[in-house]
Amino acid sequence: MDYHDCSIHLEAAAGVLQKIGMLAAKKLPMRDIKLSGREAAVVRAIGFAESMLGAEILDSTRMEPEDVGDTLNGLIAAGFVETIPYAEQVDLAEMPSTAFEVNPAYVHELRTAISRR
Repeated sequence: MDYHDCSIHLEAAAGVLQKIGMLAAKKLPMRDIKLSGREAAVVRAIGFAESMLGAEILDSTRMEPEDVGDTLNGLIAAGFVETIPYAEQVDLAEMPSTAFEVNPAYVHELRTAISRR
C-alpha cells in the first residue's frame, strides 16, 4: 500500500465518522439541566440579555450574600454562568463589583429549566 492508498482510506474514514457524528447530533437531545430553587433564582436575576453586577443580583434575589456567592460559584463551575472579568471562582468580597452573565451556549437549556419550575 502506498501513500496515495493511505490518503484515500483516511478520507473515506473521515467521511464515515462525519456521517456518524451528524446522525448522533440529530438523534441525541441536549442534556436536561435541572436547577435548584436558589440556582433558578440567581439565573432569573441575571437574565439572558446582558450582564448584571453581583450587588444587583443580591438585591434581586433577597438571599444571604453567602448563599448567593455559593450558588454563583456552583453555576460558574458548571459552566452555566461567566464572570466579567473572567474568574473560575468569586470571593464574597469581590462579588458585588463583579459582573455576571449567562453562558450563551446554555441559554436555551437554562430557559427551559427555569420554565419547568
